[in-house]
Amino acid sequence: MSEIQEFFPFLIPLILLQLSLFPSALYHILTHDSYRRGTRGLWLIVVIAGMEFIGPILYFLLGKEES
Repeated sequence: MSEIQEFFPFLIPLILLQLSLFPSALYHILTHDSYRRGTRGLWLIVVIAGMEFIGPILYFLLGKEES
């Protein structure tokens, strides 16, 4: 248990980042109709399957259409 407590200062910001990226990516996918690459279904699969960090980051870098 003490080993986990040593990593809390590093884990807490990562968990907060994950908890903010995932819902914001899902919200953006579900509320917009056009994407730079791919379709809504593709991005939903990418974001949900890569729920940690990779899926939402890939969406914001590659899929989100510029305003």
